[in-house]
Amino acid sequence: EGDRITRGRQPAGAILMRELDAITALLVRDLRSFFRSRSQLYSSVFFPLMLLAILGVGVEDGLDPRNIDDYVTFLTPGMIVMTALFSSTFSSASYYQDRDSGLLRVMIASPHSPQVILLGKALAGVTIGGVQALALLLVAAAIPSINFHWQYGVPGSIALTAFAVVLLNLFLSGLGQMLASRIRSMQGFHLVMNLVLFPFLFFSGAFFPLDELPIWLKLLGRINPLSYGVDLMHLSLYAESSDGYFGVPVDLAVLTLVAAAVFYAGTSRSTSLER
Repeated sequence: EGDRITRGRQPAGAILMRELDAITALLVRDLRSFFRSRSQLYSSVFFPLMLLAILGVGVEDGLDPRNIDDYVTFLTPGMIVMTALFSSTFSSASYYQDRDSGLLRVMIASPHSPQVILLGKALAGVTIGGVQALALLLVAAAIPSINFHWQYGVPGSIALTAFAVVLLNLFLSGLGQMLASRIRSMQGFHLVMNLVLFPFLFFSGAFFPLDELPIWLKLLGRINPLSYGVDLMHLSLYAESSDGYFGVPVDLAVLTLVAAAVFYAGTSRSTSLER
């Protein structure tokens, strides 16, 4: 308590620098933990590639889906989004590991506010998810059977895809932190995340075009934030024109607003030590 009173008397610049140091320390700590976990590092890239091989080749050769040219390439943006989705789940689950190990109690006892702690952990999730998703993009681009069209040129398409990945990770990390600060057990957290995120993924246009769905499912797709991330990646990597898509301005506007609102809501909550 005394530390927080003293902290209030310090210049605003000094307080900001201390909070930035704390956020950076939490970010670096979670990044080191991720890169030391080789199983998580490798599986984050190989699992989506495995799905690309099974779903892409299997569906394209076996079922020959109508109205989808080059299904493997169509599927790749969805795999990138799925990578970001799983990464946000694993990163948010570290909240429970820190709480159960007692580290969260030590963090809260520090002079820094709980919001600074949540912000540092959320930014770590955004960074890890972004690195995983972009690594998958680079690997996919090197596979001969995946034919990206690069509608806006290679630099422009990569920039739009990277921006979509960052915004999606901000949204997903904010959502994960918001749920983790409310749900007491890790088991309950994973259950709720699966119930929330898997419908997001399946009705986002990641696996099949939204135009082929019934009207009520099209409406669900239009209010689904992930749909706009998938749409932006399809426009950048797969499509040859903007016909039949939401469009880059709409995608960017929706993703930016939703990501900012959810990330702020997730990192502005107080933390709990209860199990």
